[in-house]
Amino acid sequence: MRYSDHARSFQPSTHPGTSRSPANLMATITIDRTAKQLVLTVQEYSLFAHRAVMNLFSAPRYWPEFLVQSDIIGFGSATIVLMAGFFTGGVLALQSAATLAQFGAAAVTGRFVSITMIRELGPVLTGIMVSGRNASSMASELGSMVVTEQIDAMRALGVDPMRKLVTPRLFSCITMLLFLTILADAFGIFGGAAVSVFMNHQDGTQYFSQAWEHLRYPDIIQGLVKPLFSGFIIASIGCFYGMRTSGGTEGVGRSTIQAVVTSSVLIIFVDFLVTQVLLTLLPPL
Repeated sequence: MRYSDHARSFQPSTHPGTSRSPANLMATITIDRTAKQLVLTVQEYSLFAHRAVMNLFSAPRYWPEFLVQSDIIGFGSATIVLMAGFFTGGVLALQSAATLAQFGAAAVTGRFVSITMIRELGPVLTGIMVSGRNASSMASELGSMVVTEQIDAMRALGVDPMRKLVTPRLFSCITMLLFLTILADAFGIFGGAAVSVFMNHQDGTQYFSQAWEHLRYPDIIQGLVKPLFSGFIIASIGCFYGMRTSGGTEGVGRSTIQAVVTSSVLIIFVDFLVTQVLLTLLPPL
């Protein structure tokens, strides 16, 4: 055997799968760490949300904080929610009337606007608008208290921060989002009526007759169930990222961004799941 043949027989194999390059190895490690971090975050959030809910059923209950947060979340968000609902209804009336007129069915614009607002757009838009305003404020407020050691001072004084700060925000957000959604639905229908009457020159009585007569209980139930989930997501996500803030003022900004993005995405995702379940349980008539 020649020397070259002998040396070739001891060279490492270059077949795929027999060795891993450093780049592939680092990519695998990064993916594993990301997956583990995601699982850990979901676990921490589940325990956090469960504890916040259970605190309502045991004393002490901080009702003054509940009223203050209800005022901040409910009345503070009313203007942007009502404006968003009104103009969304107007856009729906414009778009639907232009399409339905091609089939000679422009008279059913009120039915289209009311069902769309109550079943879908009202709850989702209200959740996203409140999320942008209140999830960010909860995360930044609680995050600032964490980095300035106010949370540690509360624990030193024997006050449970979860019971005093998180639980009132959670249940006030759920309660207020339900009423805000109802107002957004109503103003959306009024916005569609304004466009239909003053711009499309339709009969207002016919519009409201179509909007009212074709509503069914499954439509209303869908519109009232979704805000409960959205309110829970907004408050729990905002408080969760606020309470786990680290890294000083930079960490507060990071927590605020994470709270808004995560809550907005979860609202849309949970809306899809709830819609699928409710359409199965309560099919439209």
